[in-house]
Amino acid sequence: MARDYPARCPVSPVRNTLLMAASILLAVQGIGAQKVRVEEELKAYPTESVDLRCEFIDGGGRTKLTQVSWIWEPIDGQRDNIAVYHPIYGQSFPNPSFKDRVVFLHNTLENPSIRISELKMSDTGRYTCEYATYPSGNEQGTTTLIMLAKPKNSAKVVTVKAGTKSVVVATCEAADGKPAATIKWAGKVEGNHTTSTTNGPDGTVTVRSEYRLVPTPADNGGEVTCMVDQSTQERQWAHTIQLSVEYPPSVSIEGYDNNWYIGRSDAVLLCMANGNPEPTTITWTSVSGAMPDTVVVSGNKLTVRKVDDAVNTTFICEVKNKHGASSHQITTIVIEEQRVITPGPSSGAVIGGILGALAFIGIIVGIIFFIRKHQEDGEGPPKHKPPPPVKAGSSTEMLNKPSEPPTATETFPLSPEVYYETTGGEPVTNLDDGGALNGGAPPVLGDNAKYDKVNELKDHANDGLRGSDFDSSNHDQPAANISRGESFVSPAMYV
Repeated sequence: MARDYPARCPVSPVRNTLLMAASILLAVQGIGAQKVRVEEELKAYPTESVDLRCEFIDGGGRTKLTQVSWIWEPIDGQRDNIAVYHPIYGQSFPNPSFKDRVVFLHNTLENPSIRISELKMSDTGRYTCEYATYPSGNEQGTTTLIMLAKPKNSAKVVTVKAGTKSVVVATCEAADGKPAATIKWAGKVEGNHTTSTTNGPDGTVTVRSEYRLVPTPADNGGEVTCMVDQSTQERQWAHTIQLSVEYPPSVSIEGYDNNWYIGRSDAVLLCMANGNPEPTTITWTSVSGAMPDTVVVSGNKLTVRKVDDAVNTTFICEVKNKHGASSHQITTIVIEEQRVITPGPSSGAVIGGILGALAFIGIIVGIIFFIRKHQEDGEGPPKHKPPPPVKAGSSTEMLNKPSEPPTATETFPLSPEVYYETTGGEPVTNLDDGGALNGGAPPVLGDNAKYDKVNELKDHANDGLRGSDFDSSNHDQPAANISRGESFVSPAMYV
């Protein structure tokens, strides 16, 4: 029944119009209820000024304004009046902390906006513009003031001594910022960092980060960069720090060339020290006792004015800084005559020679490869396959030939009698086209091989005569005499 009610009792158009008008009226009343216009949120920085706007909206003009007050509500604290305006009694600033910093921008009840100067971080909170009206009572609007603070960024190096434990070598700090900053590190020196935060009494936050590593002499002078990000900064703040790792000095002596000969002048030794801080003292001594008369010492430099047997000794250089001392010694050997030192080839010439040799080898290998490739291409099989040769006397050829009596060469290639009669018992050697016995046969062989071949042919011919119905009377006899160079092939014989 309930489902069928809308179908049986439809809503009239008049009723729809009344419902819509009622909705509009309620909305207008709701809007009208908010009569105090203010800004919901403002952001400001310390030492700056901020304007808190307030305006009373009365569409009908039936509301009577009596007084307006600005009430401050800190984040952690009690509400307190900081400014009051009465059209008869004038202005009042009851809070001492705002007394000299707050002023009314307009001396009217309809627009009692105020300005707060020399802002502090502690000024953060809610500011309510409240009207005392008649007959509706109090009307108010609230603005939230958010105080921001740019951090005070700094980074510094911490001087440490080389050791085996992880220590702080650099610090980075973003002090008194709001909101809290973020600190990151970058650099080629391997290490790690720790970060801590401290909340200030005025709502600011101080962020501190420490960069740690196990310091070695190689880390001295290395660079790390501190980077600070915070919403109030226009861009990222970055600062690069050079690490300072102190360590005892290390020493070496340079200048001796194994060619201190008698009479040589101004031979020099240099004491090279490396330490942090720089060595404070450098001392030259000799194992033989007092320095020879020809030796002059100036700082890290020892000069032998003239080489003689007195400097055939061991010199010692010792250096010191606040972390320790280190020494190095070298033995100088005096020789009778100057040693001729043949200069070797320069490194550039050696490298050039090696590159030239490699280039020459590459050219030779390329030429050999090209020649082999060319030979392989020339000796390869033909690119086109030739047609297969037709065998003489094959069945296909005989089927295609016209029917005619066989010739003597087709019956048997050679008559032994004719061969011996025409050659006088000697084999024929003067044949056309290489001495073929019968067109396309192999060339005539040497003497012994010739007679063996002729005997073989002779036996074959006799066997053929005995195994057939050959009648010699039906055929002409071959010519008795054939001169050398003429054909000795027998005339055709018919079977």
